[in-house]
Amino acid sequence: MSNPPSQMNLSPSTRAAQAMHSMDQRTGAVVPGIELASTFARNSDYELRDGFIYGRYGNPTTRQAETVISSLDGSAASMLFGSGMSAFVALFETLDSGDHVVLPQVMYHGGLDWVRRLEAKRGLQVTLFDATDATGLQNTMRPDTKLVWIESPTNPNWEVIDISAAAQLAHEVGALLAVDCTVSPPVTMDTLALGADIAFQSATKYLNGHSDITGGVLSFAKEGPLLDEVQLLRQLQGSVMAGFEAWLLIRGMRTLYLRFERASTNALQIAEHFENHPMVDRVLYPGLAAHPGHDIAARQMTGGFGGMLSLLVKGDEVLARDVARFTQVFFPATSLGGVESLIEHRKTIEGPHSLVASNLLRLSVGIEDVRDLIADIEQALERAQP
Repeated sequence: MSNPPSQMNLSPSTRAAQAMHSMDQRTGAVVPGIELASTFARNSDYELRDGFIYGRYGNPTTRQAETVISSLDGSAASMLFGSGMSAFVALFETLDSGDHVVLPQVMYHGGLDWVRRLEAKRGLQVTLFDATDATGLQNTMRPDTKLVWIESPTNPNWEVIDISAAAQLAHEVGALLAVDCTVSPPVTMDTLALGADIAFQSATKYLNGHSDITGGVLSFAKEGPLLDEVQLLRQLQGSVMAGFEAWLLIRGMRTLYLRFERASTNALQIAEHFENHPMVDRVLYPGLAAHPGHDIAARQMTGGFGGMLSLLVKGDEVLARDVARFTQVFFPATSLGGVESLIEHRKTIEGPHSLVASNLLRLSVGIEDVRDLIADIEQALERAQP
């Protein structure tokens, strides 16, 4: 008789689809249940039952979701938060006043805003590097650097940073490397195996994939004081993901591999279609052979290049916003990684201090028929022409 599934060497896609072969042992239900309790009774010896005490510390459904993510990330532990920003804040809260951190000049604007706040309020020393410069990261490293935070690809210019090289630079000075791999989830990139100490994802995006929760996750390559401190901070801040959201996240992860594959296929076709388009100045997508970071991306992203790309339209900011207004299939909305396709004028979202080009439109390509998506962009470009 063959081994039961729990003992087989299952592929990540199977583990995700079956949520780690989770089955209710009492009822046989193949869908995990939802634990909504905010407090948990102790047993007759006044000991905790399965380690749960209060909702702020965690709950069984959240633990199940963390187990799935940890398995996919290959982490020692993964911790879920109520939003991506709450996970980001918890990690940066472990830094002391005067610590030196390194980040890209162009990255998710909410994270950069928080780091700037710590710089002003607590004296965090911040150095930003140009991800388009091959030596940009190396030139910012200092003997006292504590944390290097990178995105790969970066948002929304989709520059590709070599994670293994970044890990080596960080570790040479005793710093930790944290990678925002929201747009390159474990479907396609094994971030911790490439040398990162911490893998961050906004679980709102590809992990969930249905635009109906907010969440964030930190996956740690090893256990230790940093993991313990972040866990304490999550408990004190009350920023753990709640049970119902964790259940929705599990639901979403069961189709993660299928969704990411379709989104990647669609995005590549859109990028290739508009690469030499008369109304598009440039297409930013690491899946294109002409992309400066394509070779690194092909080495790091082994399961597809994802559904994120940007179009630099020929025209000014007004024309770019008009294109976003005139789409009929793409939703003019922020966020990414859902089954539905989104378009946004990124500079409007980030505000007046943004370094993003004023004619840049960020696309989050979903799983619709790619012919409809291409036709929609075409008609919006035509309609926006002066």
